[in-house]
Amino acid sequence: MTPEAHAHLSRCCKVMARLIREHGPCTIAAEAGLSPFKSLVTAVAHQQLHGVAAETILRRFRELFPGKRFPSPAAVATVTDDAIRACGFSRAKIASIRDIAAKTLDGTVPSSRAIGKMTDAEIIERLIQVRGVGRWTVEMMLIFKLGRPDVLPVDDFGVRTGYRVAYGLPEMPKPKELLAYGEPWRPHATTAAWYLWRAANTARDQKPIKGVNA
Repeated sequence: MTPEAHAHLSRCCKVMARLIREHGPCTIAAEAGLSPFKSLVTAVAHQQLHGVAAETILRRFRELFPGKRFPSPAAVATVTDDAIRACGFSRAKIASIRDIAAKTLDGTVPSSRAIGKMTDAEIIERLIQVRGVGRWTVEMMLIFKLGRPDVLPVDDFGVRTGYRVAYGLPEMPKPKELLAYGEPWRPHATTAAWYLWRAANTARDQKPIKGVNA
C-alpha cells in the first residue's frame, strides 16, 4: 500500500495513527499474474483450512495435470471427482471447483483482462454467483490477488475483533456499524483493514481470542 494511504489514515483517525506507529507500514502485496479462475480455486482450497494444509491440497491438485503450472478451466473436466477427492478436497469444494471452471468457460467468471476494468462492486456481484463463493471470499481476492485499495471486509471476524480491540469497545461492532465507522478511511479501507488485523493478532498473542484467524 502507498504512503498516501498511511498519511490519509493518520490524518482522519487518531486510532489509525497509533496503529500505524505501532505496526509500521502496511505490507499487503498482491500476487501478480493470477487469473480469476486460479484465484477462486485457490481461495476455495483455503476455506476453513490452515494455509499449509491448503497448499498441500493444491499441490496434489496441480499434479493431476502433468506439464501444467495450473490446469485450465476446460482441463478440470478431464479428471474424476474421486481423483480430486484424493487430493484432499471435500465433496462440496469439488462442486465449487467444477462450477468455477464452468462459469469461467461461459464468461461469468471474467478473464484477467476483463476483471481489471471492473469495479469492486461489479466483481463481487458477478463472482458470488459461483457455487461456494461468498462475498468474503471475493473480498479476500480483491485484497490479496488484485490489490484493490478500498476494500473493507466488514463480515471478517478478525477485522471486527481488531476494531473492538483498537477502539476499546465493550462489544463487537455489527457489520453495518463497521461499514459506517470506516467511511472516513476511504479510499484506503484496505490498508485500514490490515491494521485492524494486526490489532486483533496482537490481542490474540497477549490473550487468545476465540475465532480470530486473519
